[in-house]
Amino acid sequence: MRLGQVIGNVTLSKTVDGLTGARWLVVSPFTRDHFQKKFTAPAGVSSDPSVVVYDSLGGGLGDTVGFVEGREAAVPFADSTPVDAINAAIIDEVFHSPKP
Repeated sequence: MRLGQVIGNVTLSKTVDGLTGARWLVVSPFTRDHFQKKFTAPAGVSSDPSVVVYDSLGGGLGDTVGFVEGREAAVPFADSTPVDAINAAIIDEVFHSPKP
């Protein structure tokens, strides 16, 4: 699971039947730099490419979320689904103590 900040949402004009009405978030993944400095939310937009994430938990703009990518993202669905990333958690706080 990776952490990132929700920076937007996606509206689709066409969708697969099994995903009609689904919510999609644009997530900026956190990088090592986010954790090397003192972590404060919102952490800002990363220079890494953003990820489009399926959301059934109700994540919103500015939220910190934990998302899963790859085959594991399709596991919660009963039928084969073309999903590559899914929101697995909405994070309230992050505590990080780097080694000196």
